[in-house]
Amino acid sequence: MRQFEHATPMDQAESLAISVGHALDLVIKAKGWAVLAVSGGKSPLPMFERLRYRPIRWDAVTVTLVDERAVPPDHADSNGALVRNHLLREGAGVAAWVPLIRDEAEAAAPQSAVARLNGAFQQPDVVVLGMGEDGHTASLFPDAPELQDALSDPTPGYVVTHPSVAPHARVTLNLAALLAAERMFLAISGEKKAEVLARALQAPTPSLPVSVVLARHRRGVDIFRT
Repeated sequence: MRQFEHATPMDQAESLAISVGHALDLVIKAKGWAVLAVSGGKSPLPMFERLRYRPIRWDAVTVTLVDERAVPPDHADSNGALVRNHLLREGAGVAAWVPLIRDEAEAAAPQSAVARLNGAFQQPDVVVLGMGEDGHTASLFPDAPELQDALSDPTPGYVVTHPSVAPHARVTLNLAALLAAERMFLAISGEKKAEVLARALQAPTPSLPVSVVLARHRRGVDIFRT
């Protein structure tokens, strides 16, 4: 595990974009194509706006999400909308795109989205994670009733979670899928999250789901901090 400190969020975004681009290049050289799974929310947007200009063979990349809210693709809370608007442009516009929620029907019944995704599951090679102040990562929330299954199922794939602290049900990669990624990056900002990270690095516990990911990823996680 490596940690990288950055003076500003823009420095963090640039450094992370370069590292993610390099990781994609290595996977593409090894097997001819790569699957990139990114996190949603507003925090990754500066990184997306840099990554889309990286000289990657974007026609050999499939982009998808680590997790998504169970909302229609044009909803204000859609992570997919952020990816389409901020990453899948310029050079990255030729990448393939796999949404986790593709229409209103799947938003209303997210288990149908999980069935579709797992029926033709594409294992992400490169994963970019964020972390909440409660220690959740992806949509593996400490209070979600599905957490234990999402952590213990040995088959990589997507699951539905219902965190009580969030306004929507979620579709998310399970732990097995996260651990199967070739490269994993975690981006965090601020003192509160630094304190959570410090606790998470002490020992793995389901009360801080990110700690389980950090402890068990076979290649280690590159952590980008500001």
